[in-house]
Amino acid sequence: MKETLKPGLAHEFRFRLTEAKTVPALYPEAAEFQVMPKVFATGYMVGFIEWTCVQTINPHIDWPDEQSVGTHINVAHVAATPPGMEVRAQVKVIEVDGRRVVFEVAAFDESGLIGKGFHERMIIDAKRFNRKIEEKAKSIDG
Repeated sequence: MKETLKPGLAHEFRFRLTEAKTVPALYPEAAEFQVMPKVFATGYMVGFIEWTCVQTINPHIDWPDEQSVGTHINVAHVAATPPGMEVRAQVKVIEVDGRRVVFEVAAFDESGLIGKGFHERMIIDAKRFNRKIEEKAKSIDG
């Protein structure tokens, strides 16, 4: 990590919402989701917020040797967004405690606020992390 990773860093990212990011697309094998409205799925909104947080962190770490993984999310999804609208995420680093980075986050569409809350990420050593995951995966191979 670089010394530049500190509270106050902020970033905004925009994305044009497509049907591929709506509730029916979240789990195509879930029959229940297939009959639900075609609006921005909460799971995709969370991913969009995480993407924006990653973009915020990456210039301040030794990317790609260092990366970040999401460890906590507390976000309220307060309004629905149909496909075709532009969504934007605004994130701000509010705490850096060792490898732990906490963000205040908000998401908007062209009509206003659609989500807000907090997100936490942990800076990892990518090689070490991947080795651990490979070891874990071997345990299921028999």
